[in-house]
Parts: sequence; structure tokens; C-alpha cells
Amino acid sequence: MKFLMVRLKSLALAGALFVLLLAGMGTAYAAGAAEVYWSGARSLPIYSVERSDNRIALSFDCAWGVEYTDSLLSTLAGEKVRVTFFTVQFWAEKYPDYLKKIADGGHEVGTHSATHSYMSRLSETEIKSELESSTQAIEAVTGKDVELFRPPYGDYDNLLIDTANAMGLYPIQWDVDSLDWKNLSASDIAARIVSRVRSGSIILMHNNGLHTAEALPIVIDTLRANGFEFVPIGELIYRENYSIDPSGRQIPENAA
Repeated sequence: MKFLMVRLKSLALAGALFVLLLAGMGTAYAAGAAEVYWSGARSLPIYSVERSDNRIALSFDCAWGVEYTDSLLSTLAGEKVRVTFFTVQFWAEKYPDYLKKIADGGHEVGTHSATHSYMSRLSETEIKSELESSTQAIEAVTGKDVELFRPPYGDYDNLLIDTANAMGLYPIQWDVDSLDWKNLSASDIAARIVSRVRSGSIILMHNNGLHTAEALPIVIDTLRANGFEFVPIGELIYRENYSIDPSGRQIPENAA
């Protein structure tokens, strides 16, 4: 009954957000995390993916707390949506039962570092230690290989990206920021997301955002109504024969 009430509420809000989405499509991409303004050569993570099939990815960073995680997982299971969680090592070690729930629910798990530090300030040896220990901690619980890495705070430099790539990890950012960590209302979180999404978008959310779990059904219902399909990031990105343009968008070789 509780899930039904939440679903009915989300459908009503989704209708209103559909109008907002149409109104904002023309300017949705003028501002967002995918805008990268530095000059010269720079190693970039993947912010979004060039696709024409309307596939997109929801992602949740896990660093502190689990208060709303059961609600998130319940919604995802009910909606049959698989997503990507990025977990910090100390979170994975503190909440191994939740990490196992996530993996057993069919969701993908990437590393969000070992200590949630500003990794652009670390040496190559320190970076490798962070990535090796965090991936090992996750894999010990899930039994699945870790292939993705999201830098804490979205902070990176060439050394971090190049080191992660050399270790076989795909560095991942986002082009749609929910700003749920600012404790926005559920409707504001959903509005930010649905007005900015395009095919190939990677959406940033947090497992313990105050209103994230409440916003999630609205986001899923609204975007589905507009023809989008949710997949984990590992099924969104290209694994070979690609380039990354200056905005951080991953482009397949045959489309470059």
C-alpha cells in the first residue's frame, strides 16, 4: 500500500514535470557538469555517452549513511531499474550487508576511492593504493569485478585519470547533477534531472540524500514517459574504439 501511494503521487508529479521537460529541452544542455573549459590537452573521464537509443544511467554515490538506501532499492526493484552505485571503501566495510543487497539486486558497483580524498593531490603510488584497496574491498563482498571509478568531489587531474585507465578502470563523471546533497525538495531534484537529460546522460545522485528516495519514482516515471531507458553505466559506455571530446562526451569511433 505504501509503495502504491508513493507511485500514485509520483505519477501526478511526473505529469507536471513532463510539461517542464518539454519547455526546457532547448536550453537544458547550456549548463551542466559536462561543460569543461580548460585549454590544452587534458585526460578526461566520461561525463556522458554519444548514443541515439535514449539509454541513460542513474548513479548513486555512497559515502555516508544508509538511512534511505532500503527505500531506493525497493523503488528500483519495483520499477525493474538497474543502476550503478559508487562506494567508498570505508562505507563498503561499514555496511557490507547493504553492499551485498545492492549487488544481489542486480546493480553495478564501482569504486568511489578508499578514503574520499581529493585525489588530484595524491601521488601515483597513493592513487594506486586507494584504487587497489577499494576495489578489493568491494569485490570481497560482491564477488564481482569492479570496472568503474568515480573521483570524490568530481576532482581529478591527468595523473589520476591516466592511472585509473592504466589499472583497467573507467573514470566516470556525470552530465546531470541532481544536487540532492543540498537537501532540495523531491520535486526540485526531479525537475533538475528531467530538464537536463539527453540520450547517453549519466545522472549523479546520492544514496543518503534527504529527499532522493522520494524523488526517484518521479524521475523514473517521467523519463520513461519520454522514451528513456535506464541501464547501468557499464552498459552505457563503449569499451573500445572511442574518443572523448572536450565536453567529456564519449564518442564511438564510427561517429567521430
